[in-house]
Amino acid sequence: MSLRARLTDAVKQAMKDQAAKRLSTLRLVTAAIKDKDIALRSEGRDSGTTEDEILALLGKMVKQRLEAARAYDDAGRVELAEAERGEIAVIEEFLPRQLEDAEVTAAIDEAIKSTGATTLRDMGKVIGLLKSHYTGRMDFGRVGPLVKNRLTN
Repeated sequence: MSLRARLTDAVKQAMKDQAAKRLSTLRLVTAAIKDKDIALRSEGRDSGTTEDEILALLGKMVKQRLEAARAYDDAGRVELAEAERGEIAVIEEFLPRQLEDAEVTAAIDEAIKSTGATTLRDMGKVIGLLKSHYTGRMDFGRVGPLVKNRLTN
């Protein structure tokens, strides 16, 4: 079942269950996807948002909410931080399992080996390969420095 279909089914179920907070979060997700579809149409791409683009969008939404939760915690607004964490839990249901540190390291090593990367100039090739295979499954904010470290040693 496609990610869009799973999201649609989840919205319907949340309506049936009268789960207001879950429904609100799911509607935010579907609205973000529709916004992306519209933006792509204006660029001349009628096929809509791909699964990988949706996964990247969901990852971005989780990251935004993590930052907001930290800011709320720092400001002493625990109830708002908990609301953000609740949204994160709903969004993460639709993301694939995140790779463990050892799996990330192995994936980086394999990408470096398969691209033949030897210098920092090759970092883009390595990151591109990783993104094509692991979108939504690893945090590329953490992966970039790891790849850079591997290529400089």
